[in-house]
Amino acid sequence: MKILVTICARGGSKGIPGKNILPLNNKPLLHYTLETAFAFCEKYGADLQISTDSQEILDCAGLKGYRTAYKRPEELATDQAGKMDSIRQAWVFAESNFGKNYDYVLDLDVTSPLRNLRDLESALEILINFPNALNIFSVNKASRNPYFNMVEESGDGFVKVVKDFGELKSRQEAPIVYDMNASFYIFTREYMKGNFFISTTERSLAYVMPHICFDIDEPIDFKIMELLMKDGSLGFKL
Repeated sequence: MKILVTICARGGSKGIPGKNILPLNNKPLLHYTLETAFAFCEKYGADLQISTDSQEILDCAGLKGYRTAYKRPEELATDQAGKMDSIRQAWVFAESNFGKNYDYVLDLDVTSPLRNLRDLESALEILINFPNALNIFSVNKASRNPYFNMVEESGDGFVKVVKDFGELKSRQEAPIVYDMNASFYIFTREYMKGNFFISTTERSLAYVMPHICFDIDEPIDFKIMELLMKDGSLGFKL
């Protein structure tokens, strides 16, 4: 079984400038994902390919001993560029560079680092046991439910429940929904070679994380995550 691990990290960030390498609890944010990637690569004999347009990010990865000749093309480093394009470009480079045809591609998101090796192992096992599946991605149980307590504008000034499921008296009666937390995705070779550009397909699986996980989008997210780390409130070991 041949596996490629990708880490995609742009240099530009409007919400939090330079967030991929900003210190989180006295360690660059990138290093949390790198350490998990190294542990996975060691266990599964996987290869690692970072995709970035930033020399600063490559230098930060270099502090952990990572080196690559690959640099993300400028056209894939804009706000409009899709992440799947960057993953595929890195995958094409890695297959040529390492001389391998990968069975799976595991993508780890730098800005959603609250995952560990056990999460990745469990998700990979689930995907392997569903031979017809194209991919699997990490989720958490949602705090809000579009069948019960989420509304949208109906166009006439009123609002309505996003998804109609009849009259529900409690959230427990509603179908279970999940939040995609962007922490990791595992794609099969069939997915990588197909015409897919988003992670949700008719043959996608979800790995429900048994612990807290959220994406860093705003400066306050950094503070919340750092606080959780410092006082031991994560509830699991990174």
